[in-house]
Amino acid sequence: MPRRSTLSAAEREHLLALPETSEEFIRHYTLSEADRSLIYQHRGAANRLGFAVQLCYLRFPGVVLGLDQVPAPSLLAFVAAQLKLPALEWAVYGRREQTRREHLVELQAAFGFQTFALPHYRAAMSWLTEIALLTDKGMLLVQALIGHLRRHSILLPAVTVLERLSAEALTRANRQLYATLTEDLTPETRQGLEDLLTRREGSSLTRLAWLRQAPAAPTSRQVVEHLARLAAWQRLDLPADLARRVHQNRLLKMAREGAQMTPADLARFEPARRLATLVALALEGTATVLDELLGLHDRIIGKVFNAAKNKHQQQFQAAGKAINQQLRLFGQIGQALLTARTTGADPFAAIESVLPWEDFTASVGEAQHLAQPADFDFLHRVSEHYATVRRYAPAFLAALPLRAAPAVRSLLAAIDVLRRLNATGARKLPADAPTAFISKRWQKLMRTADGLDRRHYELCALAELKNALRSGDMWVVGSRQFKDFEEYLVPAQPFAALLAAGVLPLAVEANGEHYLRQRLAHLTQQLETINRLAAAGELPDASLTAAVLKITPLDAAVPETAQALIDQVARLLPHVKITDLLLEVDEWTGFSRHFTHLKTGTPAKDHALLLTTLLADGLNLGLTKMAEACPGSTPAKLAWLQAWHIRDDTYSLALAELVNAQLRQPFAAHWGDGTTSSSDGQRFRAGGRAESTGHINPKYGAEPGRLFYTHVSDQYAPFSSQVINVGVRDATYVLDGLLYHESDLRIAEHYTDTAGFTDHLFAVMPLLSYRFAPRIRDLSETKLYVPPGSPAYEALQPLLGGTLNVRHILAHWEAILRLATSIKQGTVTASLMLRKLGSYPRQNGLAVALRELGRIERSLFILDWLQSVDLRRRVQVGLNKGEARNALARAVFFHRLGEIRDRGFEQQRYRASGLNLLTAAIVLWNTVYVQRAVQALRAHGQPVDEALLSYLSPLGWEHINLTGDYSWRTKRATGKFQPLRPLSRP
Repeated sequence: MPRRSTLSAAEREHLLALPETSEEFIRHYTLSEADRSLIYQHRGAANRLGFAVQLCYLRFPGVVLGLDQVPAPSLLAFVAAQLKLPALEWAVYGRREQTRREHLVELQAAFGFQTFALPHYRAAMSWLTEIALLTDKGMLLVQALIGHLRRHSILLPAVTVLERLSAEALTRANRQLYATLTEDLTPETRQGLEDLLTRREGSSLTRLAWLRQAPAAPTSRQVVEHLARLAAWQRLDLPADLARRVHQNRLLKMAREGAQMTPADLARFEPARRLATLVALALEGTATVLDELLGLHDRIIGKVFNAAKNKHQQQFQAAGKAINQQLRLFGQIGQALLTARTTGADPFAAIESVLPWEDFTASVGEAQHLAQPADFDFLHRVSEHYATVRRYAPAFLAALPLRAAPAVRSLLAAIDVLRRLNATGARKLPADAPTAFISKRWQKLMRTADGLDRRHYELCALAELKNALRSGDMWVVGSRQFKDFEEYLVPAQPFAALLAAGVLPLAVEANGEHYLRQRLAHLTQQLETINRLAAAGELPDASLTAAVLKITPLDAAVPETAQALIDQVARLLPHVKITDLLLEVDEWTGFSRHFTHLKTGTPAKDHALLLTTLLADGLNLGLTKMAEACPGSTPAKLAWLQAWHIRDDTYSLALAELVNAQLRQPFAAHWGDGTTSSSDGQRFRAGGRAESTGHINPKYGAEPGRLFYTHVSDQYAPFSSQVINVGVRDATYVLDGLLYHESDLRIAEHYTDTAGFTDHLFAVMPLLSYRFAPRIRDLSETKLYVPPGSPAYEALQPLLGGTLNVRHILAHWEAILRLATSIKQGTVTASLMLRKLGSYPRQNGLAVALRELGRIERSLFILDWLQSVDLRRRVQVGLNKGEARNALARAVFFHRLGEIRDRGFEQQRYRASGLNLLTAAIVLWNTVYVQRAVQALRAHGQPVDEALLSYLSPLGWEHINLTGDYSWRTKRATGKFQPLRPLSRP
C-alpha cells in the first residue's frame, strides 16, 4: 500500500465542502416535483424537513449526515424555504435518531444510493488507474473519483479511503507507465540508457549532463557540438512511437523529476523506474536538442542575411562621394551631348570638351565598378558568408529527419541532392537537380555558363528550409516546435464527432453560412451608418475627408481633486520592507503553499527560504547575491529549493492565488470588474553570459534583449507573463495569456497596442469568446473590407481596401473550427499556430481563409472605433494600466542593472515569473492599504468623493524598501495590519 499522502489538509477540508455560490445551491439542492411528492408523504414539518435535508446531503456532497451532525445553516435555510417550513423544525427532528435511520434506509431504497463497499473499491480502482495514467495530481484524482462515485449514486467513504484509493491507483499507473516505456527496449538500448549516468571521458560531467547542455550562442561551432548531442541521443535507438504510448503530461513530469536527480539518486530507484525515467529524459532531450538545432540554424541564416544587407548598405554609403562625383561628371557630359545634338556638333568632340577621352574611358570603368545590381539587391553578398554555413550544413542536413508537404517537395528533393553530394564528396550539381523551389530573386545568381552554382544553390536551399520550417510546410520527426501541422490539431475523427454532436467548445455556431450571413449583415449595417455620419461630418470626435482620417485625442488629465486625494492616500501608506510585504501577503493568501516538491508534492519546509528564492527571481538579484544579502541562507540551499519547488506550474498557481485575492478585494471594483484586460511587451537587455541568447530588434536599438509579455486585468492584477523573442510580433502571444492562466478571471474584452494585432488574431479571438480591441496606430492606413456586391460608400473611399473573399472562408470553415477547437482544448498553443500561419512564405488555404475572416472582424472593429468614444476611452485606460504596471516592474527588477544575465531559457522564464509574482503581491498589498487609507480619511471626517476612487492606483512603490539586507521576521502578529502613517504628516 502506498505510504505517500495524496492530499494536503486544506485540500481534504475542501473536498466535501458545501457549495459557496447561490447558483451552485440552486443546481444541487433544488427539489423536483418527484422529490416533493415523496417528502410530503411524511407526517409533520420536522419529518419533512429532516427527510429533505438528508436527501440533499446524499446527493451533494454525497455523504450521510451523521447522527451527531447539524446541517449547514445555509443549506437548512434553502431547503426550508422551498418547503415553506420553519428551519427551527430541525431541532425537533435532530433528536429522533431512530427516525433519521429509517429515513436514511428509505432514501437509499427510493433513489438507489449505495453504500461504498469492497466491490465498489475494486471497480473504482480499475477506473481510477486509467485516469492516473493521464495525471499524477492527487487532488485531481480524488476529485475525479468523487465525481465518478456521485454519477453512480455511490455514497462517498471517508476522505482517508478516497486518498488511499487514489494513492494506490497512482502507484499502479506508475508501474504500468514504467512497463509501457521499457517493455520494447533492446538490451543495447537498455545499456545505452544506463551509460548516461556515467562520466564522459576527460570530463567531470556525466553523459546525461553533457547531453542536456543548452547552446551558448548561434555559431557554427555550437551547431556542430549540438549535432554531436543529437547523434548521441539517436544512437540509443528508442522505438519510433514510444513518446505517443503515454500521456505527454506524465512523460514531461518524469523527465523534469529525472532532470533534478543526481546519478546517485537515480541509481537508488528500482530498475523499472530508473529505466523509464531515463527513457523520458531521452525522449525529452531528443526533442529539445532538435528544436535548439533548428533555432540555431534559423538565427545563423538570419545573421548571414543581416550581415550581407549591412555590408551592402555600408559599401553604398562609403562610395557615396565617388558616386556623387560620377553623377556630376556624367551630368556635365550629358548636357554637352544635348547641346551638340541641338547645334549639330560632333558628339565625341562634345565629350572631350568636358574631359579628355582617356579620362572618360576611365570614368566609365569606375562607374561600372561603383554600380550596384539593377534591382539593388544584397543577395549576391550572402555567398561571402558561405564558409560560416558550410561548417555545419553537411552534418546538419544529414541528421534531420525531414518531411515535407507537396508544396515544398522540390525543396526536400534538393536537400536530398545536397546530402548525396556531401556523402560522396562530389562538388558539381547534377544537371537534373530540382529547381522549382528557387525564387526569381535567386535565379539570377544560380545560373552560370557551367550550370547551377553550387554555393548559391546550397545557400538558397538552407534559407528556404528555414522558411519552410517556420511555416509548417516542412517538419522534423521528433521535434516539438516543428512537427507535422496535422499533429498539432485535434484528431480528425474526435473533431468530426464534436462537430456532429454540436458541442464544439467555441463561441460560434458550426454552420458557417449562417454565421457569415449574420456577420456580413452587421458589417453592411455598420458601413452604411459610418458612411452616413462621415458624409454629414457627424463622426464623434473624428473627421474623414477625401484623404485624411483624424481622430481627436482623448483628454488624459487627472482632475485636481483626484490628484489631491492621490497625494493624501500616498502619504498615509506605511513604509514597508519588501520582505515584510511578502510575508503579509502570504499570510492573507497562502500563495507559497503552491510551491510544492516536484517528487512528493509537499510544501517547502523552510518558508522563509522559499520566499527568499522567489525574491531572488523577482528582484533579479540571483541566488548567489541573494544568499549574501539574506542571513541564514546559502547558495546551495536556495539552488536546491529552486530545483525541487520552483517550476512554471507552481509559479502559475501561486500567481493565480494572488490574482484571485485581488479579484475578491472590494476596493478593486473601483478599477474594474475583472472582465477586461490589456497586454504589452517590456524589453529587458540581455547582458553578461546571456548576451548571446538575446535577440535584436531595430525597434529597440542594436542591443540584444528579451521581451517579457504581460497581461494585466482592469484591476491591475498581472495574471500572465511570458518570455518571448523581441523579433516576434506581440500578437503571436496575446491568446496564450488569455487562455492558459490559472486564475478565476473571466476576460471578455482585451486591449493591445499596434504590435498586438494581426488579421489572423482578429479572426480567432471571437471564435474563443473574446472581444478584441487594439489601439491601432495610423488607423487611416488600415483598410476596411466590404462584402461582395456592396454599393460604393463614397465617404469611406479613403479607407476601403477591397472586397472580402467569402467563398474562400466557407470552403475552409471546418478547418477554421478545427484549428480553434485545438487551441481551446490545449492540443496546441495559440502562439505556435499563429506563428506558423503568419510565417512567410505560407499562403495555404487555411491561412488565407483566416485572413479573410479576420478582415471582417477588423473592419467591424474599426467602424465601431469611429463611432464610439467610449470604446476608445476603455482601450486607452486599459493600456495605460499595463504601461503603469511596466513602470513598477522596471523599478522592482533593478538588480544587475535591470539586465537579464541568465543564459538558460528556463532561468529567464523564472525571472519573468518571479517579477510578475512580486508585482502582483505589491498590487494586492497596495490595494488593501489604499482601502484602509481611504477609510481612515473618512473616519477623521474628511469627505471622499466615490467618483474619485477610480483614479487611485495600487502601483506605487515609493513607500516600499526594495534594497538592503533581506531579512525575515521570525515573529509577527498574525491577522494584524501595519499602522498607517499619521494624517498630520506632510
